[in-house]
Amino acid sequence: MPAAISLLNLVPANKKNWFTRPILKLLDRILAINKMDALYSENKLHGLDKTTFAKRLLEGLNLQINGVETLQANIPKTGPVVIASNHPFGGIEGVLLAWAIEQVRPDIKVMANKGLKIFPELQDYFIFTNPLAANDPKNAPSIRQCLKHVKQEGALLIFPAGSVSHFQKDTQRIADESWNRIVASLVNKTQAQYVPVFISGTNSPLFHRLGRIYFRLRMLMLPRELANKRNTQITVTAGQPIAAKHYEQGLDATIQTELFRAQSYLLDPAWQQEWPDDPVTHLKPLAAEISGEVILQEVSQLPANQHLLDHKGLSVYFGYQHQLPQTVHEIARLRELVFRQHNEGSGEPIDTDKFDASYTHLFVIKPDSGQIIGAYRMGQTDKLLADGNLENLYLHKMFDFGPKFVNRNKPCLEMGRSFLIPEYQRSFQGLYLLWRGIGAFVCQYPQYRTLYGTVSISKLYDMRSVAIIEKAMITQTNKVARRHPYLYEFHPEFADFAYSHELKSHVTPLLKGLEADGKDVPILLKHYKKLGAVFHSLGVDKSFNDTPGLLLSVDLPSAPEKLLKLYLADGWQEYKTAE
Repeated sequence: MPAAISLLNLVPANKKNWFTRPILKLLDRILAINKMDALYSENKLHGLDKTTFAKRLLEGLNLQINGVETLQANIPKTGPVVIASNHPFGGIEGVLLAWAIEQVRPDIKVMANKGLKIFPELQDYFIFTNPLAANDPKNAPSIRQCLKHVKQEGALLIFPAGSVSHFQKDTQRIADESWNRIVASLVNKTQAQYVPVFISGTNSPLFHRLGRIYFRLRMLMLPRELANKRNTQITVTAGQPIAAKHYEQGLDATIQTELFRAQSYLLDPAWQQEWPDDPVTHLKPLAAEISGEVILQEVSQLPANQHLLDHKGLSVYFGYQHQLPQTVHEIARLRELVFRQHNEGSGEPIDTDKFDASYTHLFVIKPDSGQIIGAYRMGQTDKLLADGNLENLYLHKMFDFGPKFVNRNKPCLEMGRSFLIPEYQRSFQGLYLLWRGIGAFVCQYPQYRTLYGTVSISKLYDMRSVAIIEKAMITQTNKVARRHPYLYEFHPEFADFAYSHELKSHVTPLLKGLEADGKDVPILLKHYKKLGAVFHSLGVDKSFNDTPGLLLSVDLPSAPEKLLKLYLADGWQEYKTAE
């Protein structure tokens, strides 16, 4: 019969006497070691294999575990992967995660502190280190073993804090300590995929009070804390796997480790928000398609200068609603079709408003069939603001443009309502021709030196992703005010990271860890960024199904020469030097 779990069994016989025996028994009760012994006995845990032991231990504690299926779905089934988690309890989360991950990755190993040696049946899961001595040379073999395991296409779970979460004096919060750089080193040296994990919960107030008195008391209290988890709920929140290539190349390992830690806390479900209900709840049937013959007939009546260019079987034009009533109607129908795919539709048969009558429509068509493949709506601000009335600008509904904003001081093009039909959305040609058209237009009208507008950020993005884009991109806020601000509050641990580091170079891995379909920054936003855009504010478009929009401006003559040549073709130099 296995020996009972007790401090009495750890003390040599010659040290046991009438004085030490009652003290050791009392400590057994205080530290709940007697409860651990009862847990072993009740569930017949002695001598089991690791998988059966872990399963029975979790069942014996009667834990309600949430999020395991999502965790398992997010773990790559093959190839090297490093999984890192916060460490709120100091023990049971290691057992829980090892057992759950093993179901999809039988090769899982866990880099864990020596405290988990209290479970000898689980030792095959673990690669042990000493968390209280991060620079202990005895840890080196463990680190080498971890590196070898991942290089051999293995899965590794690590708790980079090394010790249990506790009260942090500097922030006055219970959280992990700074994570060990080994997690970044392992990912970078093996080019493994990285999966952030967050475990919700914390240990008892007594645990944290004693830990503030003397840090080693935390380790002594861990058996009691494990026993106290009986009949409790633990929620596991796993991020999406992130390829090592998405992290900035050459990034300092300390900063990368801080980013990994921030990604874990970013997953805390207590700080997640859902989008408010859409104001558009009913989608009316789309309007009937306007035939290509009708569109070609209208286009044929345009002045020659409004035919901007031809390229590989496609043509680009610009015009006005009074010239092209049926063509603009079809553009509005296609806008609604495309916007609905991104949860941005108006719900009406066509996407239209009063501004269609006063704005310029630039569009790409197939000249043999009259099919429209994409369009932009452009506001010529010198004409629209001739009477000084800002109500003539669509974006005035979203932003209060201050007297120093560029559209109040010189002619600009207000860009918006852009789209490409689905079959051209992943094609370079569609976006290229829209911008070749814009380039040809400004070459005709070189007074337009600045483009400004919003990039819509679909509510198909997680709210946290939109807030990350806002925090990372906006650099100039003093010239415009939002009428309907976008509000989101980050987890304090993530907010601390975002405050002390530039998020701009970390947006892609942050979004990749959140978005289930692997979404990155919107393509159009990337395009404007390459042009040298300045980002001013993020507002909510109440006329566009409450979709967030990122306001930006581009000083076109200052754009990279390579892009000016691409989009303005032979007219780029004359445009660049025009007064």
